[in-house]
Amino acid sequence: MGRRKHGEGTLFKRADGRWQASFVASDGKRKYFYGEKSSEALEKMRKAMQEDQKGLLASGKRVLLKDYLPQWLELVAKPQVFQGTYVQYEATVKKHLLPAFGHIMVHKLTVQQVQSFYAKKLEEGLAPGTVIYIHSILHMALDNAVSWGLISHNVTDKAKLPKRKRPDHRVLSLEEAKTLVKFARASRLETLLIMALTTAMRRGELLALQWSDIDFEKKTLQLRRSFRRVGNVGNIVKEPKTKAGQRRIMLTDFAIEALKRHKQLQEEQRERSTNWRDLDLVFPNTLGGYWSPDYMVLVFKKMLTQAQLPQIRFHDLRHSAATLLLAMGVHPKLVQDLLGHSKIATTMDTYSHVLPSMQKEVADKMGLAFTFEEDQEDEKDQKEEDQGDEKDQKEEN
Repeated sequence: MGRRKHGEGTLFKRADGRWQASFVASDGKRKYFYGEKSSEALEKMRKAMQEDQKGLLASGKRVLLKDYLPQWLELVAKPQVFQGTYVQYEATVKKHLLPAFGHIMVHKLTVQQVQSFYAKKLEEGLAPGTVIYIHSILHMALDNAVSWGLISHNVTDKAKLPKRKRPDHRVLSLEEAKTLVKFARASRLETLLIMALTTAMRRGELLALQWSDIDFEKKTLQLRRSFRRVGNVGNIVKEPKTKAGQRRIMLTDFAIEALKRHKQLQEEQRERSTNWRDLDLVFPNTLGGYWSPDYMVLVFKKMLTQAQLPQIRFHDLRHSAATLLLAMGVHPKLVQDLLGHSKIATTMDTYSHVLPSMQKEVADKMGLAFTFEEDQEDEKDQKEEDQGDEKDQKEEN
């Protein structure tokens, strides 16, 4: 563990048991830091590297974005975000920001250059949402440059962002959802699809679900983690970002019965296997390990084709569940809790297409609530009178 990547310094364990970290400062001298734990030595080194970077600009030396952005990634972003998020940040910096701005000094970056960059990315075919994501990373990096004293203000604050296009996701109707579950019967996907459609859980949340998270007596599950696979990093299991994401979900009897059948089949499979990995996963691969998200989606897509259903994304099962619940008249607040949204505004905005029918129902109920008894009697008398006129008309004919 002695050598690290260029710019990260070095780290190794000394003969006396302590950890030593070091890096070459801007003055050309190597600085050393010690700690009982590797994390302690690294933290001391990172703080010193930050101070060295601040002093570099203060001394009047040229600081290019190609030098600053990697340091921001390593010293600021990496310790603060999940590993998978960091990998995405790093890829965005290398693919988009460094080629465009690497040759520019931090304090000479202009709003016009940033605005032209966004326009170019849109012309290249990037979606507005992707450009907004790139902007968010550049904005964070330059905000940090302000706090370090490298620049006086963040030029991205004045840049105009493209309007995010609302994706037109296809959701399943109730009949289509029933068809999918029926077609999946006795397959590996059956219980997974039932859980997706009845709990609105995300793909990563389902693949990280463990049997210990489920209380069969109370018919609930506690969502504690999510799973994803990131490039060369491999499998990443993490806790939900917000408290709302760490939610308890009530399970339907339909889901409970499916889970019981699924557990029994899984136990039989484990007994037959000679190299089963016991990770307590509800939806593992055929050897008990984490099921590849991409392969699971491939199986899901094939099933849609065989069932002659629309080619939706797996994530659209979550949208389908929420849409069906709202259409059934379930209160949006309850749907928000089920989805794990931290703000109800997110739920209302995402599923605004379902709300018009609900608003009509509210208007009808409100109108009925303010209809007074004498008005109802008048309406009743008028209705009886109209029926009498119709009867007389028929007898005359």
